[in-house]
Amino acid sequence: MDATDRKIINAIQSHFPICPQPYHELGRQLHLPHGEVLKRVKALKAAGIIRRIGGNFHSRRLNYTSTLCAARVPKGKIRDFVEVVNSYPGVTHNYLRNHDYNVWFTFIGPSMSYIENALREVSEKTGVQEIYSLPAVRLFKIRVDFEV
Repeated sequence: MDATDRKIINAIQSHFPICPQPYHELGRQLHLPHGEVLKRVKALKAAGIIRRIGGNFHSRRLNYTSTLCAARVPKGKIRDFVEVVNSYPGVTHNYLRNHDYNVWFTFIGPSMSYIENALREVSEKTGVQEIYSLPAVRLFKIRVDFEV
């Protein structure tokens, strides 16, 4: 990764252009040919440096609700459990933790009852009984950008 890759990463973390030709706009901002920007972003993604490019939405403003979930999953069932959990479109993050409750994930849905039903389905499909929904009582949103 060179200085140009770093400039691109710094530029797109929180300010990816929302326009018909975003790589043209990034190129204009960074004084680079748009083809070069696109080529470098593809290479950074292929290398696993960029995980995803996408929007972050305020689920509450869209009349959705969200919760953080914690599950106690036996080691031999982790892969299958995560595969089932990730099959639900409202799951946005999924983390393995070094704890008794070893799989944590966030779930967004149109209502808490929708999420609760989905969690029951996950439990039935996987046999994992201990899945806790921990909805936020107070919301803290921080923007995290890492200067590369």
